[in-house]
Amino acid sequence: MGYGRVVHTADRIIGSRQLAALLPAEVLARPGYRALADALRTLVLDGRVALHVRLPAERELAEAVGASRATVTGAYDLLRESGYVRSRRGSGTWTELPDGHAPVGAHALLGAGGQGAGDDPGIDLAIAAMGAPEDALTDALAWAAPRLPALARTPGYHPFGLPDLRAAVAERFTRRGLPTRPEQILVTAGAQQAFSLVVSLLCRPGDRVLTESPTYANALDALRHARLRTGSIAVSDAGWDMEIAESTLRQTVPRLAYTIPDFQNPTGALMPPEQRLRLLAATRATGTWLVVDETIADIALDVPAPPPFASLAPRGGADHVITIGSLSKTHWGGLRAGWIRATAKMVTELTAVKVAADMTCSVLDQLLALPLIAGLDRSLPARLAQLRIQREALVRSLQRHTPEWSWQPQPGGLSLWVDLGEPVSSALSERAAAAGVHIGRGARFGVDPGTFEHRLRIPYTLPADRLDEGVRRLASAFHDGIPLTPAVDRPHWVA
Repeated sequence: MGYGRVVHTADRIIGSRQLAALLPAEVLARPGYRALADALRTLVLDGRVALHVRLPAERELAEAVGASRATVTGAYDLLRESGYVRSRRGSGTWTELPDGHAPVGAHALLGAGGQGAGDDPGIDLAIAAMGAPEDALTDALAWAAPRLPALARTPGYHPFGLPDLRAAVAERFTRRGLPTRPEQILVTAGAQQAFSLVVSLLCRPGDRVLTESPTYANALDALRHARLRTGSIAVSDAGWDMEIAESTLRQTVPRLAYTIPDFQNPTGALMPPEQRLRLLAATRATGTWLVVDETIADIALDVPAPPPFASLAPRGGADHVITIGSLSKTHWGGLRAGWIRATAKMVTELTAVKVAADMTCSVLDQLLALPLIAGLDRSLPARLAQLRIQREALVRSLQRHTPEWSWQPQPGGLSLWVDLGEPVSSALSERAAAAGVHIGRGARFGVDPGTFEHRLRIPYTLPADRLDEGVRRLASAFHDGIPLTPAVDRPHWVA
């Protein structure tokens, strides 16, 4: 069961162990009643426990989280007082929302996506991804349609991925400067699944891992769900603190390190070649697996796209590097096509983990991915040109509506990492949600709770007019005269 699994209303009841598995590790380590109430409220607001679901009995949840019954009773009392649960004698305790409070997590994603959203679906600034390139997708469908019947006559199980797709991904790595054989590629349902598979194979609860801070929020969720001890490398507007990174690696000897060196999410920073060499050497010296996320590597707006990270290693010096990527940012998040590049032995072991999880990826998605990967170098320039236009539009809107905010221009990526000048990001994101703007608050990207409260990640993946309206609503929420105060830590859904 993944950290981000939504417990739907149709389930009607959530078991004590199931609920305990969704709670953050820090709450399980010290289950005070206020912390437990805050965590349960977060699960409801974030949509990971649906509304009108019956919660476990107090005694059962107490046993599952290792707390006293009084602790759970106190937490339920707080939730009842604040309107997040209701109880009825003989019927148990059920999740609710306070009157007038709109959810901001997975339920809000439905509203932002227009499903059941009414006349105004809102402006979604939580998703740093573009819509599908219609012409390329139409061409891919036309290419795939006559080839699908032959595949449909087979059972359809390809645990490693379609052979042609593995070959196409390997060929692209080779063309970018990293010689790769098809047997070094495992096809996955996106980069998030790729990362979760790697963590599942290589790490056990309590292992140390090292990641950037800030970093991709959903990767942090995967690490927390795996009950790993997370250390961090600071990434500022000026880039990576490599001295701290090397020192932390030597002192903690983590099992795994996770990095986004190419237009880092959320900062947009690009790691210089000399720092890449240092990180390669340091992780090799400590025996640390290095997971390189290249999902955004092709979103190079002002510089040439960088070569694969592992290509900088001396011959035989990158066996500890595992590279993950997908088509979600270059093409479409709705096309679940990703990959892992590693040694052939590692790919075989990862495939065994994947088979236990979902058997195989969608054949249709893989078939569509083939022409998209083959034509990436032809289709990408137009996408990048549009992103440059939208980035400039976002900058103009920020300068017009929020001149007191600041950001550091970066050479690529899909968003700006904006400094609000004061630690009100969570409060602002909640106020903005009431105005129909869904936004990735800074704390969502921090390894340590409460960090980056002065930041917002604002993507430039929407049309210029929607970006301007979104910034206008954000500015109105920021300037409405009622002081913004720090909010309870509530991880909003982002991508």
